[in-house]
Amino acid sequence: MTQSGHQKRDAGTLDGALQDANLTRYADPHLISGRAMRRREFIAGLGGAAVMPLAARAQENRPARIGVLVLTNADAQSLTLALREGLRTFGYSEGQQFVFETRSAAGSMEQLPGLAAELVRVPVDLIVATFTPCALAAKRATSTIPIVMVAVADPIGTGLVQSLARPGGNVTGFSNMAAETAGKSVELLRDMLPALRRVAVLANPADPFTIPFLEQVQLAGRAAAIEIAPIAMARGAGEVEAAFGLMTRERAEAVVVQGIFFSKTIADLALQHRLPAASVVRQFAQVGGLMAYGADVADIFRRSAVLIYKILQGTKPAELPVELPTKFELIVNIKTAKALGIDVPHFFQQRADEVIE
Repeated sequence: MTQSGHQKRDAGTLDGALQDANLTRYADPHLISGRAMRRREFIAGLGGAAVMPLAARAQENRPARIGVLVLTNADAQSLTLALREGLRTFGYSEGQQFVFETRSAAGSMEQLPGLAAELVRVPVDLIVATFTPCALAAKRATSTIPIVMVAVADPIGTGLVQSLARPGGNVTGFSNMAAETAGKSVELLRDMLPALRRVAVLANPADPFTIPFLEQVQLAGRAAAIEIAPIAMARGAGEVEAAFGLMTRERAEAVVVQGIFFSKTIADLALQHRLPAASVVRQFAQVGGLMAYGADVADIFRRSAVLIYKILQGTKPAELPVELPTKFELIVNIKTAKALGIDVPHFFQQRADEVIE
């Protein structure tokens, strides 16, 4: 016990990190204690959303309004480009059959609830929301406007849908299986560095995806006989340096990084602290991280146009199963490896979909 009467927590442990980040209310206690994990199910009694088919909107002489809710401006650009191209295959032209109402949080998650509410007030006919924070903000803003979630990590565990086969309510879309691929990152680090025994984790407590992310990394660590410690948290770029200080003090030998949007800051500090770092998003390796393994998000963006088309034609989201990624990619940054003094095995480079020289 501390002098203040509170129970002392070990810095950098899963339980301590969750408590410090006020995330214990989301955690699965069976998994955290090492017992078998059971997938959490979200039970809600929401009814299917009403959708105005394209023919009905044509009588109003207006195109469909597609709300786009994203965390960064880069996401807005890449998503709308992919949707524009995808909808064109169905004969949809921007300005005639549809228009975008785009809202970007410019990297600030705190803005998402207000931006989602703006889209509801427009009102839009459908909302496309990238990644878990945006999808949750959209769901909390409306129970009637259809929502297509794009590249969401754990849609069941975070309460976005009731099940993958039968989403229920007004939400469907695509999972990127980021929790599972984060676990795979532990295996890949071990394959590249066979002597690896202690791997840190850097997560964002503001992201509801943090819990399933940590759970899968812990499971992978146990399976590979690798200690997962410490667990560091960073809400923004300004907290990353302190997080790496913790990893250095706790003698971490590598780090698995959550798909956080301030990737460049993390990649730079990982190199400065000489820590091999892996994440689930392609951008991480592109800006200097050692490795990235995850779903092909660009492919998910393109495939989302199919669900949007179906919904605009009158299909209810509850009738459209949540889809999983079909393409995964491994990117290795050899330039970073050389700076860290790592000789990436030839067999590992052959496994990579892209090698950055």
